[in-house]
Formats: sequence, structure tokens, C-alpha cells
Amino acid sequence: MKHILMIGAMTAAFALPATAEEEDTPTLMEQGAELFFEGLRREMEPALDELLGLADQFGPAMQSFMQEMGPALAELASEVKDWSVYEMPEILPNGDIIIRKKQTEDAPEIPESLPEAPDGATDI
Repeated sequence: MKHILMIGAMTAAFALPATAEEEDTPTLMEQGAELFFEGLRREMEPALDELLGLADQFGPAMQSFMQEMGPALAELASEVKDWSVYEMPEILPNGDIIIRKKQTEDAPEIPESLPEAPDGATDI
């Protein structure tokens, strides 16, 4: 019986918080930062949920696109040394995509309209 009382007393002593230890309370700056990030998380939660929904919706299509087009895009990227010498891509009405080089100062200007081909000539 004494053993049971001794074990119970020791268990209670270990279960109680130690009063000699100092409690680690966050500073006002830490509390403010926690509140700021908690508010930011709450504000961003709907947008992040919507983004995850879009990722679920478009994820398989993007994965398929990257599997098919990835090697071709990697080949194109390896051939182009400096992307800054090119204009923004232009999509034509027929679906073609044109990427033109930017005009340099010493390059001759190309006239906007080409001369008419003579009658009977074939334009290639």
C-alpha cells in the first residue's frame, strides 16, 4: 500500500508544471508578427483555395503539354543565345506565331509595302 501511495505522489509531482522554470512568453514584436501573418493567411485563404482548384483543373492538361512540347521548347531555348534581341511573339489570324528580331541602329529599314510583282509572276 505504501508503494502505491509513493508512486501516486511521484506521478503527481512530475505531472505538475515546474514553478522554478521561467515561462517563454513571446515579445510584443513576435505577437504582432504572428497576428499579422495569421490575418494575411486568412485573407489569402480563398485565393489560395481557388488557385488550388485551378491547378487541379489544368494540372493534367499542363502535364500533357509539357510532356509533348518540353523537348521542343528545350531545343529552342538551347539555340537562342539572347532572348532580349527579339520582339514579343505575334500571333497571326491563321494561328502562326512570329518572333521577330528587334531592329538595331545600323540595320537598314524594311519598307512597309513591297513593290508589286509584274503580271504573270508568282510570289513565293
